[in-house]
Amino acid sequence: MRVAVVGGGISGLVAAYRLRRALGASLELTLVERSDRIGGILRTDDIAGDPVDLGAEAFVGRRPEIPALLAELGLSEQLVYPAGKRPLIWSGGAAHPLPERTLMGIPSGPEAVTGLVDEATLARIAAEPDRPLDWVRGGDVSVGALVGDRFGEQVVRRSVDPMLGGVYAGLANSIGVRAALPTLAAALDAGAPNLSRAVADALPPPSTAPVFGGIRDGYRVLLEALLSAAQAKVETATAATGLTRTATGWRLDPVGEVDAVILAAPAPVAAGLLREVAPRAAAAAAGIDLSSSAVVALALPARTALPDNSGILVATGEPLRAKAFTLSSRKWPHLARREVALVRASFGRFGNDSPLSWPDTDLIAAAAADLSTVTGLEIAPLTARVQRWRGGLPQYTPGHIDRVAAIEAGVADLPGLAVAGAYLHGVGVPACAASGTAAAERILTHRA
Repeated sequence: MRVAVVGGGISGLVAAYRLRRALGASLELTLVERSDRIGGILRTDDIAGDPVDLGAEAFVGRRPEIPALLAELGLSEQLVYPAGKRPLIWSGGAAHPLPERTLMGIPSGPEAVTGLVDEATLARIAAEPDRPLDWVRGGDVSVGALVGDRFGEQVVRRSVDPMLGGVYAGLANSIGVRAALPTLAAALDAGAPNLSRAVADALPPPSTAPVFGGIRDGYRVLLEALLSAAQAKVETATAATGLTRTATGWRLDPVGEVDAVILAAPAPVAAGLLREVAPRAAAAAAGIDLSSSAVVALALPARTALPDNSGILVATGEPLRAKAFTLSSRKWPHLARREVALVRASFGRFGNDSPLSWPDTDLIAAAAADLSTVTGLEIAPLTARVQRWRGGLPQYTPGHIDRVAAIEAGVADLPGLAVAGAYLHGVGVPACAASGTAAAERILTHRA
């Protein structure tokens, strides 16, 4: 069987790995990647002699996909967990504790955000249960519109935006409730009389399990293991330029004729390849916006007295360039043992990707200056790395669930064709791995 996988990110690599495990040596597998490296928005670089992730650096620990993959690949010893420290929010020129027991920053009552917002906003939150709620069952609005209407703009800018910015490189006004917060949408659909009650119903039960996990030597370890196990012919710096049906399968340019194709590329690339064979799916994929961002990793002297927190999120509207800092040496015990203090600064939100055009020197200087502002420390980087992610994260805008349904329905009747990626059912690494597995299973099911 001949299969081509378009896209060498985690979704495509997992799909290729699953196919190889199922079909063994009988599979002729080609992986096409338009950039000059595999990994997509996952990248590990060496800083001060040690590996550091410059893309995603954690995954949701309560999902099983990544621990299971590490176990299958004999890499379970690479699994690490954070130290359990909480982040801060920088708002109004001061640091505040991250509100506890919120749903992506949305409180169920005023006590969660006391000290972060003003008294008028606290009173508005307290009175919210007495206001009639206008929610259309099965409908969708932006998180910002819903929370702003019910709790006020301070909650959006100071609590919700910093959280959504970390996940989607977006803003509450660019992210839909139904795709980003499905448990909240379910609570509202079930008849919650107000937002406070819906948030309380949607919150997960208290747990002592780690919220996040990581890989000790970086995602590079997982990417390389998946690639090795997949035994694919890899074509980097090669763009897939056309997809057509043949009498026996598919033709993917420039690969040639194959029995099956998995499109594990970003939404715009998938849209272009689907235009002729699945025009409705292509139109839906073309409607998914992307956000760009940049990461600056700083190696500081080990004696730098960073706050004893996992990170610092920046509220929107603050006079800073960076949107967040990960205090990596505080967050991860295995990094705390290194000879430098590591910090990651993140730049760029949906609708504002101007930092990507700055020279590296300007980005590094902005990261150091903003870190100095939020910590009150003199910041003197020993070395730094800059990584730009152009179009790195899809925006789950209102109506995203319907767009994804249209994409999947559009390819459902095309045997030997499957889609995967962060633009479908989740932007996190576990969700991408799950989409790669699902795509491989679709190909195998049609083959059977």
